[in-house]
Amino acid sequence: MDALTFLRNDHESVLGMIELLERGRGNGAAETRARSELATSLVMAASQHEAVEEQFFWPAVRQALPDGDELADQALEQEDRAKRLLQQIEDSEAGSGEFEQALTEFIVALREHIEFEQGRVWPPLREAAGRDTMEELGQKMATAKKMAPTRPHPDTPSTPGAQKTGGLVAALTDKARDLVTGRRSHQPPDPPPT
Repeated sequence: MDALTFLRNDHESVLGMIELLERGRGNGAAETRARSELATSLVMAASQHEAVEEQFFWPAVRQALPDGDELADQALEQEDRAKRLLQQIEDSEAGSGEFEQALTEFIVALREHIEFEQGRVWPPLREAAGRDTMEELGQKMATAKKMAPTRPHPDTPSTPGAQKTGGLVAALTDKARDLVTGRRSHQPPDPPPT
């Protein structure tokens, strides 16, 4: 699977969770619990996605495009903000004012980021990078996602080196915590290839 197909599948999966969260704002105990569980799945999926992009995708953009540094820097700023919002979602109780505010801001930021990425970055990258390069990048990203952190870690630098070293330690810690706390059961499945 090439890199853009991999990313598109992830985007669609996360957008699907967002749509469910936008619709499910009930106040009953069952609705709040379901909302909390879906938010946990969202945090896990988005955290893994961003870590993989920081490790592989944005360095490839920097290398392939003349304005790659500018595009990657802008995207990483967006992702750093998203990680802080994801941390607020993770730390607050579903249904609380803080949770709803962070979720609302994250939804807006996510849609803007996806629009930026798919509209401004993907078209020139598709032209600049060869098919083999995109296939290889997609395989690296799919493999890395399995070992990516499941929590946002907003204080970890967004550089590829920090993500590949510190991110690995964070991922191992996250996965151990997920197993012990039962959070692992909220890990969303990988989106099916399209």
